[in-house]
Amino acid sequence: MTKQYQANRRDFLKTTTMAGAGAIAASVWTGAQAQDSKSPNEKLNIACIGTANRAAADIQGVLGENIVALVDVDKNYLDRKLKEIPDARPYADYREMLDAEKGKIDAVVIGTTDHHHAPATIRAIRAGLHVYCEKPLTHTVQEARIIAEAAKEAGVATQLGTQIHAGNNYRRVVEIIQSGAIGDVTEAHVWVGKGWGGGERPEKAEQPPAHLNWDLWLGPAPERPYAAGRYHPAQWRRWWDFGQGTLGDMGCHYMDLPFWALKLRHPTSCVATGPEVHPETCPLGLTVEYQFPKRGDLAPCKLTWYDGNMTPKKVAGERVPGSGVMFVGTEGHMFADYGNYRLFPREKFADFTAPAESIPNSIGHHAEWIKACKDGSPTTCNFDYSGALSETVLLGNVAYRTGEKLEWDAANLKATNTSAADKYISKSYRTGWEVS
Repeated sequence: MTKQYQANRRDFLKTTTMAGAGAIAASVWTGAQAQDSKSPNEKLNIACIGTANRAAADIQGVLGENIVALVDVDKNYLDRKLKEIPDARPYADYREMLDAEKGKIDAVVIGTTDHHHAPATIRAIRAGLHVYCEKPLTHTVQEARIIAEAAKEAGVATQLGTQIHAGNNYRRVVEIIQSGAIGDVTEAHVWVGKGWGGGERPEKAEQPPAHLNWDLWLGPAPERPYAAGRYHPAQWRRWWDFGQGTLGDMGCHYMDLPFWALKLRHPTSCVATGPEVHPETCPLGLTVEYQFPKRGDLAPCKLTWYDGNMTPKKVAGERVPGSGVMFVGTEGHMFADYGNYRLFPREKFADFTAPAESIPNSIGHHAEWIKACKDGSPTTCNFDYSGALSETVLLGNVAYRTGEKLEWDAANLKATNTSAADKYISKSYRTGWEVS
């Protein structure tokens, strides 16, 4: 995209107003609607990288705009989405799409496997495009830092796909915690009863189906033979080369709440426990302890993550459901999940009155990003905030795979007490897929 085009289009978009979230949800884009529009520049031109599963939900979230290009390595998925958005231009390779669509698109939505997040995102940012990317932001700690810094330098609107951040309950929990209702919070416990892990690498190589471009699916990852049902479409999160297990899948959703409420950013140490480390696949259960320093007037805090078969039945003496967050303070504790919260001890908080609402309700997670693309308004999960969140989440797996407690120097992305972490903080890429 030329700088002149970017400047002209962004100036125009900033003069337009965006319909509310309800209007976006109600407006289903079709090619005819785009052609009939009297003012097509009022809508963003968006390319969507990934078209099925989680990506399909993200496409649904931006259907009020012009979806002008679709990318998927699976032709079956791509053809299915093209039936819904017939005027979109199809591609199998997002690198090719970004070159071919230069000057024609304003933004991209990325809903790929984790190992493609950074290669796609960095290329979009460096093309001057706004980016919405699914969680975790990247596949490695170093990639998260690179992406956050690149986005800040480019000045583009960004949003991580932590959709629950837009929910009203999270806002009310943040207000209560920050009001001091349970005193100084010194511990936060986060758990998810899900286990993406286990399995051995298939011994038998198989021919990829005709509809799947296996080489493009591998992308930056080391070459390996295709095996039906073991990677694409649903099992890739189990494998270190492509995902980050349950921690990578759910950490950004649930750890987002204590990060927001407690104003966390970078831990000073991290240690993980779980089964013996497998070279290929993630663990079926994991516990990670992060230590965070004092932040202004906020007390130092330990955050503990549990997943899979290491999920607790009780936290802070209370029986808990399969997933959630528990804040432990000097004056009480608080459980929260996506839709509810409870304060303990129950007797003490029987007559509790929540503080006045101070955090405005969201217009919608995707709508927030679309508005930011048009008028420069902030997003709540921009890559600066979500980059630090993703770094912390992914650091847990670095500690687990290293088998050591990491004394963490976040400024330099370095474990000061061991060099064993280095090979997990960053990674190598196949030629043509580099992130730098």
